[in-house]
Amino acid sequence: MGAVREIMETQSQLSADRPPIYVADFVTGGNHIGLSRYNKNWRVQRRLAHELLAQSACNKYIPIQEAESRQLAHALLHDPKDFYMHISRYSFSVILSILFGKRAPHPKTRDISDFYKMEKQWHGVLAPAPGQTPSIRVLNLGAVPPIELLPFLKYIPKMFAKWKAEAESVRDMQQEIYSRLLDEVREQSTSGTQTGCFMEQILARKESTELSNSQLSYLGGALIEGSAGTTTAWIKFFVMAMSTHLDVQKKAHDELDRVIGNARMPKLGDLASLPYLQAVIKEVHRWRPIGPLAIPHATLGDIYYQRYRIPPETTLFMNVWGISHDPDRYDRPEEFWPDRWIQHKYGLKHDSTHPNSNPPWFGVGKRACPGANLAQNSLAISTMSLLWGFSFQPEVDRYTGKPIKIDVFSFSEGLEMSPEEFRCQISPRSSYHADIIEHEFTAAAAELKQYECETQVE
Repeated sequence: MGAVREIMETQSQLSADRPPIYVADFVTGGNHIGLSRYNKNWRVQRRLAHELLAQSACNKYIPIQEAESRQLAHALLHDPKDFYMHISRYSFSVILSILFGKRAPHPKTRDISDFYKMEKQWHGVLAPAPGQTPSIRVLNLGAVPPIELLPFLKYIPKMFAKWKAEAESVRDMQQEIYSRLLDEVREQSTSGTQTGCFMEQILARKESTELSNSQLSYLGGALIEGSAGTTTAWIKFFVMAMSTHLDVQKKAHDELDRVIGNARMPKLGDLASLPYLQAVIKEVHRWRPIGPLAIPHATLGDIYYQRYRIPPETTLFMNVWGISHDPDRYDRPEEFWPDRWIQHKYGLKHDSTHPNSNPPWFGVGKRACPGANLAQNSLAISTMSLLWGFSFQPEVDRYTGKPIKIDVFSFSEGLEMSPEEFRCQISPRSSYHADIIEHEFTAAAAELKQYECETQVE
């Protein structure tokens, strides 16, 4: 962890680049804030994102985040078996509302269907070839040949290069989706139906930013990519953890009952009074970090660390999984045990000599996630709402009457880790809790309606 802080944070000016990834540039035109190289356009995009998603700026988005969490709770109350679908809708709708001023009220709206179809193909392009490790995946991008090592491969005709057709398909879908969303924001601005969303503020600064339409649309699109998938994966891991650690769930329920009671759902302002729930959130991050190796950095100049010299154009990986499961840092690192965060501010062993800091779950240095504050609010709000209103446990086998074991090590690998599909029982904690969920969902209608445009359902 000390090496990460020294190399990627203290010397962030020299470790802020990305390695060349031909297929990423082929698809995005070099306009993707998460994948593009260190250049002027990236610096402008980063500055805008950090300014408009700073902690103080995120406060105005809390009402829509809380309202969306009420719809998520309401959906799970009536259709718990499809919790994967409802979590995906929640995550996408929150970030769509904040960035583009419109929400996705149904799981099968056009925006959701188009985005997740594109995202699946995009991940397919970024997926590993059989037998490759995640680190090789990042460099070779899986089904795509190692163009960075053998540049002549980019000139192979499309009829002999299946990856080109797949990459072009993803590119066309991204451009259509992101341009359409940006055009809708322009229409809102000209028709006087502004919502104060992120992209409205970006468009108001368009001339001073000198960003092209493609760069503007990709700024919003890449932020959706960076939020929707990771938030969805994190909440699924949270549900997995609660379903397999009933003792932890009981402690969290007891704390919520003591602090909140059963007459209302919790709000983000309650988080400071819920230390055990805060510990649960941190432990989900540690137990199953969504970016196990993060997106690699690259060096812009010589970096010196201890006795080592790291030359320019070196690719740097952060082993976030390794740091989060380091037995020298954490007692029983493979266990889901939130109490570690109660016993030590950073969850560390009492005899640990590691620096007092958390693993870089949201990145580090100049490549740290610009939407980290927004994401942390969404995760806290959804965690509080779901734990307050529901009980989670493994599904029971209808023939044997025994709980069906959930495999907590069944998850996808690569840049973004997500649990493979699992089944669990989600039920309201009581009829009082169910009634309050119904009431608060109805009360949230006014907030939700502000972001409801004419929606197409697939």
